[in-house]
Amino acid sequence: MPLTSIQKQGIIKEYQTVKGDTGSPEVQVALLTGRIDRLTDHLKTHAHDVHSRRGLLSMIAKRRRLLNFLEKIDKTRVTVIAKKIGLAA
Repeated sequence: MPLTSIQKQGIIKEYQTVKGDTGSPEVQVALLTGRIDRLTDHLKTHAHDVHSRRGLLSMIAKRRRLLNFLEKIDKTRVTVIAKKIGLAA
């Protein structure tokens, strides 16, 4: 399920590293997490929606790759973003 433009703008403002930042790994991970959360809710009510489930798994894999990339760059940034989006305990 796509995010509305207002939701996207809110996520971007919250996770951007500098003003106007839309492409940093932190922003990308946060946007993917928003889409994953919405799609997970959709799949709870529509359990047999196989095509959406495949898209969900693809988004989860992409988020994992972004986090792995960010971990190679700076480990502290990964822990901060993971705590903010609720991936780390």
